[in-house]
Amino acid sequence: MTEDLLSTGSGPQRTAAPPDRPGHPRWSRRGFLSTAAAVGCATASLATAPPAAASPRSAPQGGGTGDTANPLFSALDAKIEEAMRAYAIPGAAVGVLLNGQQYIKGYGVTNVDHPVPVDGDTVFRVGSTTKTFTGTTLMRLAEQGKVELDAPVRRYLPDFAVADPFASAQVTVRQLLNHSAGWLGDDYQDFGQGDDALTRFVASMARLPQLTEPGTVFAYNNAALCVAGRIIEAVTGKTYEAAVRALVIDPLGLGHTRFSSDEIVGFNVAASHNVVDGKAVLEPSFWPQPRSLAPTGGLISSVRDQLNWARFHLGDGTAPDGTRLLSRPSLEEMRSRPGPGGTLVVELDGMGVTWMLRPTAQGRRVVQHGGTWPGQISGFLMVPSRGFALTLLTNSEGGTRLRDELFTDDWALSRYAGVTNLPATAETLNSVELKPYEGRYMAQRINEEGAVEDVVMELTRRNGRLHAIQTAHGPAGQDDAASEEEDSVQDQSTELGAAFYKQDFALDLDAEGQPIGTRSNFVRGPDGTVLWWRNHGRLYRHQTP
Repeated sequence: MTEDLLSTGSGPQRTAAPPDRPGHPRWSRRGFLSTAAAVGCATASLATAPPAAASPRSAPQGGGTGDTANPLFSALDAKIEEAMRAYAIPGAAVGVLLNGQQYIKGYGVTNVDHPVPVDGDTVFRVGSTTKTFTGTTLMRLAEQGKVELDAPVRRYLPDFAVADPFASAQVTVRQLLNHSAGWLGDDYQDFGQGDDALTRFVASMARLPQLTEPGTVFAYNNAALCVAGRIIEAVTGKTYEAAVRALVIDPLGLGHTRFSSDEIVGFNVAASHNVVDGKAVLEPSFWPQPRSLAPTGGLISSVRDQLNWARFHLGDGTAPDGTRLLSRPSLEEMRSRPGPGGTLVVELDGMGVTWMLRPTAQGRRVVQHGGTWPGQISGFLMVPSRGFALTLLTNSEGGTRLRDELFTDDWALSRYAGVTNLPATAETLNSVELKPYEGRYMAQRINEEGAVEDVVMELTRRNGRLHAIQTAHGPAGQDDAASEEEDSVQDQSTELGAAFYKQDFALDLDAEGQPIGTRSNFVRGPDGTVLWWRNHGRLYRHQTP
């Protein structure tokens, strides 16, 4: 999912879907997860935010354009509505906490074929923001003395193993949560809908190759969060989903936050949409998700519940009924003590306990996540020192563009929290300066069926910047008929680029060489040679000088 980000993926149809952002390969929906229209009736609420122990009032039903008297929120409305038209987003919902105020609004419709207005209680898939629920559950277990974050994983899962024996024995729970476990992280195998799905998934990880030593390098790792979910099962004796509901979701009164589609019958559900020829097209096949991936991206939630999630994390650790779920120091620990830093769409100090910790030019830290699932793109961020939170849910592949505009760029942060990204001006380097970065880079993933798929980047010098051709290769040996039937991506190429703004850090470029608002960086070895390109949080190994 971003960002997020739980990612890389496309839909199951060979239609003219818009390309992913550069560096974000178009995988088949089978095995996809991740680390991106007309406006119908809207619903809105603007009120003084209640204290943490109170539940916010429901947004009124029917039409409306929000509080047009407040230029901050009317500007937000206008931006979202313009983006929905431009990027073919049928429905969206936004939530804001700001200066003691709460703003919740739904835009557009849940489904282009059977239009129902989106409101604050409409449920969407939130993708990788689920990881923060996994981390918060483990923090509760840590306060109860049932889990120690700096203990080895094998204390709780004695048989745990990846391909590297040292990593298997030494990796800690905290390293799972701050994405420094070091093994291949994009493993999306489907082990069915049984209660043993997560157990079987973790057992299958014995083949995952180690990319870096645990605790040393940040690389977005969906598989590591599945291990964290399995630890929750082991220490509670419950399924992952039941444990998270009992420890976090139900005590917080998040009545529109669930894991299973069976649990949202009767809810107002935002259906998933592809974008074909510039129009939103309903795509029901985008919705299903393997249960084995629940800890890394399985939640279904509403923008109202997501805003209450932000309120809890900005508060003192108590539930709406006054029950203490976490101490304030534990909440603060989740958004501090960053692991290794780098980039994940934005520049990061590192990850805390499942939170992206993002620096700003003003020195105030942004605490962020978000999610990507086919046709369900979301964003979530907080600036604790300013008491600000923003969350967005969308039901279209086009939602990636809107999310970047609100969560990656400075538009929302500067208006509502008075902070901006670290400055970055694209530079033109000479051939000698660019030469160490040239060559072939490769990353891998494992799809739902367990087959290994490759992504290759060929980086060359061009006009003082790096130009890249990205090629995605599906499972080897698959014939054309099988490829069409299973929608494996075979040898699809994308042009992208990178313009450096400081040593080893670059602004991502589109095929025309224009910045797209995201950042990536290169990772060097002890001898100073370039070993990896970190793009969208994934490590691409430098194979040729």
